[in-house]
Amino acid sequence: MSSQNYDFTKMPQSMEEFWMPFTPQRLFKKDPRIVVSADGMYYKDVDGNTILDAIAGLWCVNAGHNAPKVKEAIKVQLDTLDSTLNFQYGCPTPFIAAEKLCKVMPDSYNHVFFSNSGSEAVETALKMAAAYHHARGEGGRRVFIGRDRGYHGVNYGGISVCGLSYNRSMFGQLLPSIDHLPHTHNLEHNAFVKGQPEWGAHLADGLEELIQFHAPQNVAAVIVEPVAGSTGILPPPKDYLRRLREITRKHGVLLIFDEVVTAFARMGEYSSTTLFGVEADILCMAKGLSNGVVPMGATLCTDQIYDGFMGGPEKGIEFLHGYTYSGHPLASAALIGTLDTYEDGKIMGNARQMMKVLEQEIHKLKDAPHVVDIRNVGLMAAVQLETEEGKDPLRMSRSVSYELFNRGIVMRYSGPNIQLSPSAIVTEDQIKEMCGTLREVINDVAAGKVSH
Repeated sequence: MSSQNYDFTKMPQSMEEFWMPFTPQRLFKKDPRIVVSADGMYYKDVDGNTILDAIAGLWCVNAGHNAPKVKEAIKVQLDTLDSTLNFQYGCPTPFIAAEKLCKVMPDSYNHVFFSNSGSEAVETALKMAAAYHHARGEGGRRVFIGRDRGYHGVNYGGISVCGLSYNRSMFGQLLPSIDHLPHTHNLEHNAFVKGQPEWGAHLADGLEELIQFHAPQNVAAVIVEPVAGSTGILPPPKDYLRRLREITRKHGVLLIFDEVVTAFARMGEYSSTTLFGVEADILCMAKGLSNGVVPMGATLCTDQIYDGFMGGPEKGIEFLHGYTYSGHPLASAALIGTLDTYEDGKIMGNARQMMKVLEQEIHKLKDAPHVVDIRNVGLMAAVQLETEEGKDPLRMSRSVSYELFNRGIVMRYSGPNIQLSPSAIVTEDQIKEMCGTLREVINDVAAGKVSH
């Protein structure tokens, strides 16, 4: 049998066929930014330049690139069983992964439904909430409440509860029976606050009004990100999440936390529920779940939710939902390897220390030109820049992000915000390099020296 050599470090012959996600195709292909390898905190681009990854591959590679235990687990699984369905037969790996995952979560979460992404984890959570009420004889609970500026993936359920108008605008009529809480961002009260703001817990009381408007018996669930990520890092005001929990419990409404961004060391814990001291009925996870190596999503639930499905005939399928790749052996192996990587506590400990450093260093940019606000919590931070008049209001944030790449650092722009979310293995010197280079680039863009 002849062997074939693969080389994935060369530029492709054509870039036209791949329609890239969330990317201006024509602009990108004029000046492509291509990485070909990664290790620890760094990429290498196609020309061999080193690029510091300040966003952990978009909140994914929280244990650093090329993590040895993750690679080992995947290779062992690949050499044993490359793929199998988990519909009415299965393999050991997802069961092992589910048990290990639930053991590191708060005690309330003892069941997990696997999928392939954060979007699917959210879709699973919404269907799980609706089906739970139906199983209990309350099938009239069909209203879902999201939050303005919330992001919950790109599937139809997710963009329906999403509160980002520009993510919804292309798709016309979405799901019915959806409403939204107000967001918590207020520059007058909370600009340049470090960590969780003191002001804003009262905004949770708007949930009481929404539930009464729709009638409590019609409301299925409320879904929020503990920290709104994609919109530009909005930490929850102190006591805000606790108030949401009180109101939902009062009315028999389920609370869903979308932890696709905040889980797995992003807040120095496996789940941000530990940091914030508030537990939801259902948690959605992805990204750092498998260290971003193999696509995977997970929807965790309490015993109350799971047991609510188990009252029917034993031979019947309790939850008519699933994906061909739910609990895929390679994804499950990646999760096991990721959990083993965190097991000794060193990476979590480093995350907690670097959270303080990031807060200290990022807020030094307060006096940089055109900076409107700086927000941070955990290993997440955003610098909000002024928008511009005219047809290209985001020229400044886009130019800063693109120029940072040219100078050897990946940072994401989302709207007017430059976002930092480094891996939990980040060092103090690397954080200082990120923030120092960010200041230099903001200065140069403001001075008109560079523009993209």
